[in-house]
Amino acid sequence: MTPEQHLRFDQLNRMQEQLTLALTSYWERYSNIYTWGFWMYTLLMIVPLIVLYYRMDRSKALLLGFYGYSVHMLSTYIDAFGTRNALWSYPFQAIPLLVGSFALDISFIPVSFILLYQWTLNRGRNYYYYAIVLSAMLGLLFKPALTTFGLFRLYKGTTYVHLFIYYVIIAFIAKWLANLFLHFQNDRKNPDRQHASRKKFNLQRMLPRRARAR
Repeated sequence: MTPEQHLRFDQLNRMQEQLTLALTSYWERYSNIYTWGFWMYTLLMIVPLIVLYYRMDRSKALLLGFYGYSVHMLSTYIDAFGTRNALWSYPFQAIPLLVGSFALDISFIPVSFILLYQWTLNRGRNYYYYAIVLSAMLGLLFKPALTTFGLFRLYKGTTYVHLFIYYVIIAFIAKWLANLFLHFQNDRKNPDRQHASRKKFNLQRMLPRRARAR
């Protein structure tokens, strides 16, 4: 690390410390346990988890849990990106000093998609169609409702359509990850299928293109 880089890094660290102190001061004054916004986000964090506990299909617990964790992580990453780049913000927080909305990213959003995924599995419905519908409800109805009540704000030309697209991306990637690991699991349970799949793959790589076409 050069002296110039060291100096610049120390400056950024001090700025981060000042920002943390400012956020703590803001939370203590405007978003503490005596504000209604704090309790609204607390309910959005606790109630969905209670609903999931009673409504989750226990026979698919591992699959639903993996899928929900994927939604949680993707939602957290996108929310952190948006808040760090001042694309949107949350005037109230259930837990201070966390980037994004802890209540939404850890509970409300993942649980909403878990229950949708479970419903499509048990009813044999098209996941992608209903995932788009739920994404529209979250991005075009739920987030505007939060804005109306002063719980969410958009900046820099960000629109609710952008949020809708973000939720679609989250829903699709989480489903593809679940499908991928289900594929690995099924191959593990069927050694003959796994061997045949690998053999076919190796032959496809070894044969010339013309030979494969024949």
